[in-house]
Amino acid sequence: MGSFSIWHWLIVLFIALLLFGNRLPRMMGDFGKGIKNFKAGLNEQEEGGASAPRSIDGHTDASTTSAPKDTVSKG
Repeated sequence: MGSFSIWHWLIVLFIALLLFGNRLPRMMGDFGKGIKNFKAGLNEQEEGGASAPRSIDGHTDASTTSAPKDTVSKG
């Protein structure tokens, strides 16, 4: 009752292969592509140097950019 026998593990392995057998190679391929894209992004960032900081939504952060102030004169 304390541990599983070899037959229990073989049955679990068989059921797992039935459920994930045809999807496993595709999932591993997608995982590999994700790692490759991640590394390419890191290399691209290093080559580009320090660019303007971006927020999560992709817009530049107004507090760190040197945007011109409102220079409307009252007259």
